[in-house]
Amino acid sequence: MQMERTVRIFHSFDEAEQADRVAWAAMTPQERLDYALDLAARYREGLGEAGQGFARVCRIIELPER
Repeated sequence: MQMERTVRIFHSFDEAEQADRVAWAAMTPQERLDYALDLAARYREGLGEAGQGFARVCRIIELPER
């Protein structure tokens, strides 16, 4: 899915929030999911190698007895 990029100017934060709510409410559940997955993929791409996954690292140390 390709996101359509648009720019809108609002006079207040509340006006922008209301426009977001209306836009998201007008989408189907599948469209909302597609947008969320696309945003997550773009975020991971921006992280480079770090976005490909987390390396699990564990180190066990012995603690002295008290």
